[in-house]
Amino acid sequence: MSIKHSKGSSYPLGATVTDKGTNFCIYSKGATAIELLLFNDKDSPRPFHVIRLNPQTNKTFYYWHVFVEGIGHGQVYGYRAFGDFLPEKGAWFDGSKVLVDPYAKAVCMNDNYSRKAAIRPGDNCLHALKSIVIDDREYDWEDDKPLSRPYSKTIIYEMHVEGFTKDPSSGLNDEKRGTYAGLIEKIPYLQELGITAVELLPIYQFDPHDAPKNRINYWGYSPINFFAPHSLYAMDQKDPTAPVREFKDMVKALHKAGIEVILDVVYNHTTEVNPEEGPTINFKGLDASTYYILDRHNNYKFLDFSGCGNSFNANHSIVRRMIMDSLRYWVSEMHVDGFRFDLASVLSRDEYGNPSENPPILWEIESDPILAGTKMIAEAWDAAGLYQVGSFVGDRWSEWNGVYRDVLRRFVKGDDKLVGAFAGCVEGSHHVFQNQEERDPNRSINFITCHDGFTMNDLLSYNEKHNLANGEDNRDGSNDNFSWNHGHEGGTDNWEIEHLRKKQMKNFFTLLLLSQGTPMILMGDEVRRTQHGNNNAYCQNNDLSWFNWNDPNQHEDTLRFVKKLIQFNLKHEVFQTERFWSSKARARRPIITWHGCEFDYPDWNDNSHAIAYMLTSPNTGEQLYVMVNTYWEKLEFEIPEPTIYAQHTEWKGMIDTSKEAPEDIYEYDEAPIVTAGKMTLNPRSVVVLQSY
Repeated sequence: MSIKHSKGSSYPLGATVTDKGTNFCIYSKGATAIELLLFNDKDSPRPFHVIRLNPQTNKTFYYWHVFVEGIGHGQVYGYRAFGDFLPEKGAWFDGSKVLVDPYAKAVCMNDNYSRKAAIRPGDNCLHALKSIVIDDREYDWEDDKPLSRPYSKTIIYEMHVEGFTKDPSSGLNDEKRGTYAGLIEKIPYLQELGITAVELLPIYQFDPHDAPKNRINYWGYSPINFFAPHSLYAMDQKDPTAPVREFKDMVKALHKAGIEVILDVVYNHTTEVNPEEGPTINFKGLDASTYYILDRHNNYKFLDFSGCGNSFNANHSIVRRMIMDSLRYWVSEMHVDGFRFDLASVLSRDEYGNPSENPPILWEIESDPILAGTKMIAEAWDAAGLYQVGSFVGDRWSEWNGVYRDVLRRFVKGDDKLVGAFAGCVEGSHHVFQNQEERDPNRSINFITCHDGFTMNDLLSYNEKHNLANGEDNRDGSNDNFSWNHGHEGGTDNWEIEHLRKKQMKNFFTLLLLSQGTPMILMGDEVRRTQHGNNNAYCQNNDLSWFNWNDPNQHEDTLRFVKKLIQFNLKHEVFQTERFWSSKARARRPIITWHGCEFDYPDWNDNSHAIAYMLTSPNTGEQLYVMVNTYWEKLEFEIPEPTIYAQHTEWKGMIDTSKEAPEDIYEYDEAPIVTAGKMTLNPRSVVVLQSY
């Protein structure tokens, strides 16, 4: 095959297809030479053509570039970077290693791939990851675009693409299970549940072998680059361009169903981990001192604020531009609706690792016009102790509310000294977040559980973590879970324990969906998915982590409760407001008032386990009265009469978590009448009344 090539252009970075060929451009400040390798296919042991870039003609500033005629969509390629190997100065150039293009839109992992070959000395061409040229013009989006739904009307479902359909119980054929295409098949389930947004655990290309002791990296928190969708989630494993096409198909299908797509993104570290043990895949081999935060006193050492062996140098100008290009690409070309930033506080650190009051990358994301309508959610902490929940920079970032999680867990469990903090969490965590007059309270992402930790079923079934299957002698995973097994460690046939666990689960869901903020539900919690006490299932790509499609039938009553509760949330105006609830009548704001077992007399004492709150809609006058008893005995609550806005002086009894289905939650027309006076709440239960 005759290959013609010319100087090329320094922009855009990556592989850009034109009608005449493809322009390749890559950044490397310290390289003395760059080679572009062209392969016949993803399984080729050697390139069929090598283009050595001339620094006199194929380099502009620190950008190496070449235009290759006659090649385009689907072309397999890679790079070699030559230069000084001086780790003590942060230089790790090794021309024997095939490198992935940091801007590659697709990355293929063939059967010969070996992570070890990227670590040990010598040529790894046969075993290397390869980059793929992608022409995004070839895809027909059929007028699809991001949905731009406000947080106030959003119900988030955190899920794993592979784990959602990988189990044989999904009923899908072997090729489709665990893929983007497989998720499409289960969209009706998400619609019926009432989900409006899926938050997908990492789908940027990652290395499944990046895990200790020959375990599997199931979660995907170790990206290889920030533009390529994970290839192993594609149904078609023969076509290296399929991951891009199939990811777009999934997004388009979810949008047609009215469901947004939020990506869990990892810009704080990469799969190259620490210098001694880590592979050379791309960033390290192109310019480690640019891409990583190095110890200023010892450039050989990668500083680690992520807990994963390195920290990305996000506020370096080159790295900052790449992150921005990545985000813009996923919004403009892949049509995603938002991002959840893993350990986002790492991005607030400067090139020396010190926290910055005004980190450039975070402000640039905040102010970018292409991203203006995109949801931006921060996990506002890092692994080195920086905790910024309530103080994360900017005017539009949302935050995972870890304070809400911990307070709700402890209050429902029955811990003391929490009734005031619980009230604050219900009111949108006003005690946590600053600038309430300007802030949308729905920027608090409220959750009880997430991928990292116990499932909700296990939170109610285990006092201790059970992570021996991870091979780390149960040392991994959090020890501070605020969990309670309710009398037996693990599963049980004891009716009383099971009844109490089920009631507590309904308490959690009820309070989550009746708090101010954006609720997030963990995949499978609605059907009591269990990991048998494993609270760190990052390496468990098996039925321990997968969604079991028998569970919706086995736990139909819990699923029904959650479905109706989500409908209840989306039907009521008070939960869609974009202003903080107020204790006084203020324009366009729902009114919240607090009460105790006696109306108008809330008990704020340290040993209080009972509280009630009244919500009044500013426009319709509709009222909700929520009574919460986390005490272990029955308590009698006083029920007031609805205000003059109501049609009658009675209430409708909408929810009672102590009851069995179908009496635990009602549609409005079917709900029983409750008159003002007294009501006895069963131990550890929540009752919700609606004005009639």
